[in-house]
Order: sequence, then C-alpha cells, then structure tokens
Amino acid sequence: MQIDLKRRRLLGGLAGLLAAGPLLARSLLEPTPRQPAGPFYPAELPLDDDNDLTRVRGRGGVASGEISDLTGQVLGPDGRPLAGMRIEIWQCDANGRYHHPDDPGRGPLDANFQGFGHTVTDAQGRYRFRTIRPVEYPGRTPHIHVAVRPEWAPPFVTQLYVRGDPRNERDFLFRRIPAERRHLVQADFTAVNGGDALLAAVFDIVLGSDGTPRA
Repeated sequence: MQIDLKRRRLLGGLAGLLAAGPLLARSLLEPTPRQPAGPFYPAELPLDDDNDLTRVRGRGGVASGEISDLTGQVLGPDGRPLAGMRIEIWQCDANGRYHHPDDPGRGPLDANFQGFGHTVTDAQGRYRFRTIRPVEYPGRTPHIHVAVRPEWAPPFVTQLYVRGDPRNERDFLFRRIPAERRHLVQADFTAVNGGDALLAAVFDIVLGSDGTPRA
C-alpha cells in the first residue's frame, strides 16, 4: 500500500558520515498530530469489539448510516510498517449518540452500531475497519477517534476528520492543529462500486519517535 508521501514527507537532517565517508540526506515522515481521547472512550469495553462496527453479535440488523471501509497503515517516522499494533476506533452512531453512559444526547441509540472496535496490524502494518461515515455530534464536526497502543510506549491518540468538510474549520479541536498539519488528520470518504460498503477511506498513521520500538 502506498502512502501519501507528498503530504507526509519532511526533509530530515543529514544522516551522518557512513563508513565510506559520504554525507546522505535522510527523509522522514511527519508524525500524525496527537489529539485528546475525549470523554466517551468506553467506560467498559463491549463484548463485541471486533473491527466491524456495523453489526453487533446476536443482532440481525445493520447500523444506520453510510457504511464505510476504513483502511490504512501504521508506520514509524522512517516509513517502516509497524506490525502487531493494536488499533482502536470509537465514534458516535448515525444519530449522534455515543455508546457511553455519560452521553447527553436525547436521540435514539442505534443498537445495531457497535460504537467501538479494535484490530491488530498485519506484517505490512495494515489495518481495516468497517464502520460508518462519521456524523456531526453536538458541538463537534464529524470525526472518528483513533488510538494505537504500542506495548513499549503510552497510547497514541488522534482524531480522523472528513477531508474538506466545512464544519472542520469551526471545530475547536481541529483548529488546535496548525493549519499546515491539518491534512495529516483528514481522509476522503469516496464512493465505491460493489460490495456492502458505500464509501472507502484511507488513513495512514505515522507514530513519532516515542511510538516506535526501542532497539
């Protein structure tokens, strides 16, 4: 899977002298900006917490909303895929409700939406979720919470936004990210033909030096 090097690549410093003596420039990927987890991380992890949030074990229905496939890679700053990384997502349902006891919403809760899920990256650092296109929550632009949990470092948490959504510019957390780095937390949700999903999005996550394996 190719990553968006035009958006991600930063020119690093010189790599230093090699044994033969030449100086080589090293190119690094810009880390994905951190964002807060927010108040609605599950108070208790659901029994059904797989990577398909659109169906709940034991129920025959399908979640409301625009079914979407969310895929990507988890990478180190050098572009190296990070395998075996637990990655989690959580978001509100199509009615703007979180599956959380402190959610203040008054609309109906979609019992067919899992609300939270996890998976583990494969040997190429890839992950996949089936979920819904995020919707607006009172006071927030549409977003999906994302957490990567390395065994050797604290969790990395960010939020994924819909690229080009005009509500982003009014969102207080989106606006905290420097303008030149906001593209790193956005993804296009594009229409797909065939299959159960209506939309597909690709979101690569680049961990900083504190989130890469120690030697």
